[in-house]
Amino acid sequence: MAWLLVIAAALLEIVWASALARSDGFTRPGPAAVGVIAAALSFVLLAFALRVLPVGTAYAVWVGLGALGVALAGILVLGESASAARLVCLLLILIGVVGLRLLEG
Repeated sequence: MAWLLVIAAALLEIVWASALARSDGFTRPGPAAVGVIAAALSFVLLAFALRVLPVGTAYAVWVGLGALGVALAGILVLGESASAARLVCLLLILIGVVGLRLLEG
């Protein structure tokens, strides 16, 4: 259950980072509000997961999945670069996240 909370928190991290990018420096209230609310919910879910999981592992997985998701959203939705080097780096993040999850059990 704790790992599901970390994954949900990471998904919310993708939402808040994407919403804040669209908030244009907090000048657009709708995306800004979505970003702040999603960030708060993400922190709460991570905090609940930390009742069971080690902080180093849970935080690394949360940040890794969030970063991976935001980068992929940038590529797929915003037309950001999908260079081979960038994709290899994203793959390395994914490998690290999976490795941490497998080692933690």
